[in-house]
Amino acid sequence: MEAKDLLRVTLAQIDLVWENPEENRQNLEKLILNMEGYSDLVILPETFTTGFSMRPDELAELMDGPTTQWMLSLSKKTGMAICGSLLVKDNGLNYNRFVFVSPEGQIAFYNKRHLFSMGGEADSITSGGERVIIPYLGWRIALYICYDLRFPVWSRNVNDTDLMIFTANWPDSRSEVWNVLLKARAIENQVFVAGVNRIGKDGNEIYYKGESQVINAKGEILIYSDQTVNGLQTYSISRMELVDFRNKFPVAREADQFVIT
Repeated sequence: MEAKDLLRVTLAQIDLVWENPEENRQNLEKLILNMEGYSDLVILPETFTTGFSMRPDELAELMDGPTTQWMLSLSKKTGMAICGSLLVKDNGLNYNRFVFVSPEGQIAFYNKRHLFSMGGEADSITSGGERVIIPYLGWRIALYICYDLRFPVWSRNVNDTDLMIFTANWPDSRSEVWNVLLKARAIENQVFVAGVNRIGKDGNEIYYKGESQVINAKGEILIYSDQTVNGLQTYSISRMELVDFRNKFPVAREADQFVIT
């Protein structure tokens, strides 16, 4: 794949249908196929097929199941990479897995490291243990899921990341934390950050107001979706602009020696 300076990133902020994978796939497919303009990467919310359900024994799919196959087919048809997390069963274990597929048919994935124990996630989901950086169109893209956002050491840029993606089901009751930490991760790591959150109310009567956004390395919000946005928004980010800023103000590079492993 040829490297690109400008990466067009699309945030899919939608109201998920509780525990209904087929309807969620249909709703997303309609939006993606009808989107105005072109994108390089479409980011879907956390557990985009089911909502934040703690019934993985009933709802988790195999890695080669219908949702991954749907993502591959849609990616090839549109020429855009597609990513988002879903419940996956692998070798008898359940994961909240962030799946990334490219139009060429490549598949990569990240298993959520920090499980939200207060919501019962740690009781039914297995924690992942590896950071994952995806090379795509000359960009180095790090995948994270929701609660990972609260753990800065786990998302530390060790000169290996240009864009961090946080896909989430982040409740309205903690929206201020979401907004502050997304900015913090961008500033401290000198990376672009894309945070994609759902809207609406889930099957547990928890309300989400979205606030999906793209932030640059200076902490400036480039695009922001408030709770009225139910759909897709696209913004182009520049790697050349990022590299130039890092060279002029090399905070992340000078912090490498302090990384805890």
